[in-house]
Amino acid sequence: MADQNRAALDWEDVRMFVALARHGSLSGAARALSVNHGTVSRHILSLEASLGEKLVERRPDGYVLTSAGIRVLGAASDMEAAAAVLARGGADDLPKGLVRINAPPSVSLGFLVERLAAFSLRHPGLDIDVATDFRTVSLGRREADIALRYARPDDGEVVARLLVPVGFGFYATTAVKACVEDGGAPVFVGFDEANAHLPEAAWLTRHFPRARMGFRANHHIAQAMAAREGAGVALLPHFVAAAFDALAPVRLDPPPPDRELWLVTRPQYRKESAVATVADYLVQLFGDERGRFETFVR
Repeated sequence: MADQNRAALDWEDVRMFVALARHGSLSGAARALSVNHGTVSRHILSLEASLGEKLVERRPDGYVLTSAGIRVLGAASDMEAAAAVLARGGADDLPKGLVRINAPPSVSLGFLVERLAAFSLRHPGLDIDVATDFRTVSLGRREADIALRYARPDDGEVVARLLVPVGFGFYATTAVKACVEDGGAPVFVGFDEANAHLPEAAWLTRHFPRARMGFRANHHIAQAMAAREGAGVALLPHFVAAAFDALAPVRLDPPPPDRELWLVTRPQYRKESAVATVADYLVQLFGDERGRFETFVR
């Protein structure tokens, strides 16, 4: 009888478990599924009873998967993906399903969202979710299917592919540029304190330790907007600066180093046609527009 009970899985239990694994808290899973956190908790207990294993552990900072939970998550996520495909119906073999993408704000807001929106119109079976933040997501916990990162990852078993080198430079209005290049002390636009650990912020502090930081913001797009209004000199990716007509390159030494943009997926992503379709598109997209990232082109 116990074996029969463990085999009688409830899809709602599985769905709630995947959401909890993805969001790490009952409240986060509940918001994502539009239910209350008590409902999520009951379904997790039900799934654990069905499988006869403890799947999650509660910690002070949220829920973490046990070794059994990690093992179950792969199959549960496959069930979620299959359910999404079935919900769309149709007998064709076109890619269908939800694809979650995480990318830095500069890449997502300054380049990716517009192009992915157009791509989604050509693939009506795909639902695309773009997260525009610096948060490091876990592909293993299915917090994202594809991540774009400014450094090659060294966390877990992932497939990483170099997309493009991303060039950086100093940018300001023509008035600020003239003042600085005539010998005036630069006033910078940079990252806020919460993001002072980011490589660009640390590099700027190291090479211009006495410079005033006149304006701070939490991502490059906001910094470019502030620089456009004359708030100071911003250290920006070339592709971001090129989108703002009022910004011009400023000559300052030393020149900032390039960074690398990587595409990261799970090892089994080729088995998921929706994820593979979007990943292949991104590789081609960045390859076709490589020059935009390497140099300042307006």
